[in-house]
Amino acid sequence: MTDAATNMRLKLPIVCFILQIILIILFGVLVQYDHDTDAKLWHKGNHSSDYENDFYYRYPSFQDVHVMIFIGFGFLMTFLQRYGFSSVGFNFLIAAFSLQWATLMQGFVHGLHGGKIHIGVENMINADFCTGSVLISFGAVLGKTSPVQLLIMAIFEVTLFAVNEFVLLSLLGAKDAGGSMTIHTFGAYFGLMVTRVLYRPNLNKSKHRNGSVYHSDLFAMIGTIYLWMFWPSFNSAITAHGDDQHRTAMNTYYSLAACTLSTYGMSALTAHDGKLDMVHIQNAALAGGVAAGTAGEMMLTPYGSMIVGFLAGIISVLGFKYLSPILETKLKIQDTCGVHNLHGMPGVLGAIVGAITAAVATADVYGGGMKDVFPDVASGKIGASFQGAMQAASLAVTLGMALLGGLIVGFILKLPVFGAPSDSICYEDNIYWEVPGEEGHEEQLTAVHTEEAEKLN
Repeated sequence: MTDAATNMRLKLPIVCFILQIILIILFGVLVQYDHDTDAKLWHKGNHSSDYENDFYYRYPSFQDVHVMIFIGFGFLMTFLQRYGFSSVGFNFLIAAFSLQWATLMQGFVHGLHGGKIHIGVENMINADFCTGSVLISFGAVLGKTSPVQLLIMAIFEVTLFAVNEFVLLSLLGAKDAGGSMTIHTFGAYFGLMVTRVLYRPNLNKSKHRNGSVYHSDLFAMIGTIYLWMFWPSFNSAITAHGDDQHRTAMNTYYSLAACTLSTYGMSALTAHDGKLDMVHIQNAALAGGVAAGTAGEMMLTPYGSMIVGFLAGIISVLGFKYLSPILETKLKIQDTCGVHNLHGMPGVLGAIVGAITAAVATADVYGGGMKDVFPDVASGKIGASFQGAMQAASLAVTLGMALLGGLIVGFILKLPVFGAPSDSICYEDNIYWEVPGEEGHEEQLTAVHTEEAEKLN
């Protein structure tokens, strides 16, 4: 099914080789080990034990986040019946590029040390976070883009992500440890704007492939389970050691559990025959993790986190059931994976919950822990209400940057040189992949069609 336009024989090698060579050069010139990674610097320090190294505190969380990025996100998108290779394979490709590019971009915007970017295990986690945002956007354009388009999108999105993250965390002083705003809201609305610009008026020619079969939904559930299990690690990965990290993991844990029950309930309630929809279970059950991202490290309380998760599940299922069709028919937004329902709306909910929770923070509740969660409030520099206002402003900034950035990048990706599939061959693996058994399968289909035609005649 590959034609001259979609042939990647030269396009993909050129882009991959050039990008990787540039990355190697930039790393060679700009990147160094940090204190906890450099042999000389670490052994110069006064350490009672090597177990004080940040690796032993952060690496378990990094492992969980890394599994989410490569297995969780990759397999979650395998629900399309003829796009499993591309879902996992392109996820692998753009994640491998994005984590390298993110290391550089986050290093640039968050400040150089003597002209160098110092990296350690926390930088690896932050790079994976940025990569997660790109993969969310990938979900919106899944099945309709070439691997070259995805790499070009990643170049720009990673850069904008780093800038947005710097504005929120450094300039506005927002707290967003689990990334409800910086990762989920940004990635979702960036991707939605890109897919709006790339709108395909004749996509119904491929609608028979834009759906799942029994085994593809089962593979997608593998991604869901991995994401669900490791989301407490995701939200707590870069919070302060001690009670902050403990609390974030616990809040996320209960938010996810409550979200799962509300998802099952709403899925049955919105079906005329009361049957569960696997699309809802695969996606909406994860919305509690998204919604707990901002307020997770705050004193949200266990029951508060359960309320947030409960609401997130309801909102997400309603989005899949009623809002997605409206977005496609009225606003011409063809959101393949429904990222608006899993990441967009729950991300906004999480940001709002974070703003309210920050605004009502008091020293009586936080005690000495206030300096870890809200250092500016603890020092008296600002009040809790002002912190809440900055949290709300951060949501507005994120939405603005995501929508504007997605608009610009969408028009760049419309250039015909990137090898996008035509409307009639979207959601199809064998455009870009060697698919085992395809020749025999196609011959069998041809024989069946010929036999049916003879019967009709």
